[in-house]
Order: sequence, then C-alpha cells, then structure tokens
Amino acid sequence: MSECIIDVRNVWTQFGTHVVHRDLNLCVRAGEVMSLVGGSGSGKSTLLREILGLEQPARGEITVLGVSLQQGTPEQLQQLRNRWGMLFQEGAMFSALTVFENVALPLRELKTLDDGLIRDLVMLKLKMVDIQPRDASKMPSSLSGGMIKRVALARALSLEPELLFLDEPTAGLDPERSESFCRLIANLKRELGLTVVMVTHDLDTIVSISDRVAVLADQRIVALGSVAEVARHAHPFIVEYFQGERGRRALGGLNPLAAA
Repeated sequence: MSECIIDVRNVWTQFGTHVVHRDLNLCVRAGEVMSLVGGSGSGKSTLLREILGLEQPARGEITVLGVSLQQGTPEQLQQLRNRWGMLFQEGAMFSALTVFENVALPLRELKTLDDGLIRDLVMLKLKMVDIQPRDASKMPSSLSGGMIKRVALARALSLEPELLFLDEPTAGLDPERSESFCRLIANLKRELGLTVVMVTHDLDTIVSISDRVAVLADQRIVALGSVAEVARHAHPFIVEYFQGERGRRALGGLNPLAAA
C-alpha cells in the first residue's frame, strides 16, 4: 500500500493575489479511505476539484492513476475520468430523469452498451446500494435525503471505478442514516477494492471510515496520518477540531467500520 495512486506535488493554488495552497504535497495510497479536513477557506474542496481536473493549480503537478493531469493527452484524460466516480454533496441528480435514468446516464454516454446490458447494470448498482427495484421508476423529488445519496452513489459506481470521490457524503443526514451510509461506503470499499477520497467536516464520519486523514491549514497539509495520530497534533485548528467536546466524544468511540 505504499504506491501513490494520487500524487499531488508542490501544488500552488492562487486566485489573483490570494494564495490558497502553497507547496502542497499529498500521496493517496491504493485501497485506502483518505479524508480531507480543514476549516472554511482552507482549500479542501478546491484541492478535490484540482484532483478531478475541474480546476488547474497555478504551479505543481497532480498525477492520478499514473496520468498527469497537466501533461496528459485529451484521450488519456477522458479514459482517466471513466476510472473514477464522484458523489456530490447534494447528489446532483437530474430532476427530470428517473432514478433508473440517472444511474444509466454514464453508461449510455459510453455508446457501446445495448439497452439490455444497461438495464442489468443499473439494477445491479441499485441493488448494491440497497435501492429496491420498485424505486427505479421514481423521480428524485419523491426520494428522501438518504435515498438521494444512495442513488447518487449508484451512479458514481456505474462505470466500475477504481477511485471514488465523496464531497460531504453525510451532510444533511440524521445520525442513523449517516451511520448507515458510512457502513455502506465501508462495505463497498472492501468488496470492490475502491480507493476513496472524501471531503467532510463530520467527525463521526471521519472516525467511522477513514484510514488516514489529511488536515489542510496554513495553505498546506499540516498533519497526515490515522485519526488517532492526527488528533495528537498541537496545531490550533486540530486542537479545536479534534480535542473539543464533540471531538473527544467521537474519538472515544474510535472503532472504524472499515476495520470491522
């Protein structure tokens, strides 16, 4: 597990005179769940967008699955995008499409699969995230927040990705649904051999499924390691975040589902 399948090297991110990242480095290993944590304005979502190739750093290089996002050809970058899935914070489902059609959309865009195979694949993905066949014809507006997250996850998994990116995956869910969703992610990661990169502020989610945590502050990564290792750092943000009352409560139940 030492090889970096995501390698962020000496990245600078700058908007005008405002520097968000300065010489930021990060290695994500195959098969792990890496959580990106930081205060408001620390650049964790910006870093995620740069890893996805949606934004370009001012300096530095990001390599994903052996392909440089700065130097790869258009063909290489398109093939790379087919090797990852993304779960957006609000699900980002198409409101005019049914559950089935939302999950089928990435498969249809390949233009290589017949309708029968697409149907089988969609129903398989829905089953993987505990969505019943009867719900496939529903519109997003009729779904609960937890169901929207799971359908969006099914869509993210539709192309059999090696990498899964999650943006605040449990935001808006009550504690029971949040715990259930974390258990689902942990099980899918283990069964499918996924590597997961997650942006979240939720301590319970971090403790539940993270293998390692990267803390962004002061324009760089100030701590990187297991939850327990990171929580011991003396950086002011870490002390406030991990060692406050809520942090101590979450860490007191440190028993990651990923290791269950």
